Amino acid sequence: MNPDDKSLFLDAMEDVQPLKCCSDTLWQPNRTVRAPKRLDQLQLDNFLTTGFLDVLPLDSLLEFKREGLQQGVLDKLRRGKYGQQVSLNLRGQPVEQCRQQLFAFIRRAAEEGARNLLIVHGKGRDLQSHANIVRSYLARWLVEFEEVQAFCPALPHDGGTGACYVTLRKSAQAKLDNWERHAKRSR
Repeated sequence: MNPDDKSLFLDAMEDVQPLKCCSDTLWQPNRTVRAPKRLDQLQLDNFLTTGFLDVLPLDSLLEFKREGLQQGVLDKLRRGKYGQQVSLNLRGQPVEQCRQQLFAFIRRAAEEGARNLLIVHGKGRDLQSHANIVRSYLARWLVEFEEVQAFCPALPHDGGTGACYVTLRKSAQAKLDNWERHAKRSR
């Protein structure tokens, strides 16, 4: 880094204050919690890509629907009709830390049967802002999880364009429970 870049950076960061934040991850109370995998093992398993990134324009929506998913599911997700079971706050975190936290978060949510997630990434004011870089990586990373069925921007009261709703695939047990519930109705 040349001295001019460093002085420009320090000038730009002069009035920045750290965010007051309590917890980065909120889990629904009364859930059975298993012992987490060792952190070093999670890092070895982490398949989320890094490297070259096409930064998403600020006006483009952070949205995805896996093939085969009914459009009605995405529509309900957009309208906030699914209660958020767990959330993750990535605001102000370095990209690599976001990558690691997201990987552990999605894995844990899937293991515990959570289906509806809220991920807060922050709002970027310009194309190259840190929040927009994290948002762009998030769009890439979420698609890389087989468990992720859809995601879209959150409603304003949940963070608006600075957050996204994510829905995960049903677990085998949830599919069985659903099948049994519907089989009883048809009798």
